[in-house]
Amino acid sequence: MSPVRHLWPLLFAALLACNAAWAQEAVIRKNIAERLPDFPKIDEVSKTPIPGLYELRIGTDILYTDEQGNHLIQGNLIDTKTRTDLTEARVAKLTAIDFASLPLKDAVVIKQGSGERKLVVFGDPNCGYCKRFERELASVPDVTIYTFLYPILGPDSTAKSRDIWCAKDAGKVWRAWMVDGVTPPKSIGKCDTEALDRNLALGKKHRVQGTPAVVFEDGTRVPGAMQRDRLEKALAAASKKG
Repeated sequence: MSPVRHLWPLLFAALLACNAAWAQEAVIRKNIAERLPDFPKIDEVSKTPIPGLYELRIGTDILYTDEQGNHLIQGNLIDTKTRTDLTEARVAKLTAIDFASLPLKDAVVIKQGSGERKLVVFGDPNCGYCKRFERELASVPDVTIYTFLYPILGPDSTAKSRDIWCAKDAGKVWRAWMVDGVTPPKSIGKCDTEALDRNLALGKKHRVQGTPAVVFEDGTRVPGAMQRDRLEKALAAASKKG
């Protein structure tokens, strides 16, 4: 018997599975569109590891629904065996940032040791978690830290970001404020602060909704402060992928 003939049952089964998936997706899209006419455009419908539960992707937002589109679920899907937040992992993949495309000229730069490893941080000067993270960063060897000042916590954050950015040694002033609580000196005279506006636009573009937000060289991004051991693992992984 020809080897090709052995493949026909498999190909037929795959075709049936594809048709079933398309039909199921069509049902979900149809029911949601009819029942919720103002619902945003659904970019993608895909199965989850849970039978009968489907993921709805709307841009970089994730919702879940049943196979008939009868219910919508908003929340995070957790794998209890691995303790993995599947929703967070999916969003991280969708929102990964091309490190090489980032405008590093708009960042406050701190080089530690050889500086061969690199990471980006979106930070607000009045963010308590950012201060905690800065203390962790200060102990990491051979890393260059690019901090995009991202004042989203109010007018004082904007004022402090301006004073830090306009300082003669912005990295030293940033670190002194974040780690030691030394108030940044008030900026005097003219200073181009358009970088701060660009940072806000950059964060909005990449849906940075809180600080700190960390981006590694391989495009991986992590929301929130990281402890030293986790940070080292992420830097090592990013270096291997690079």
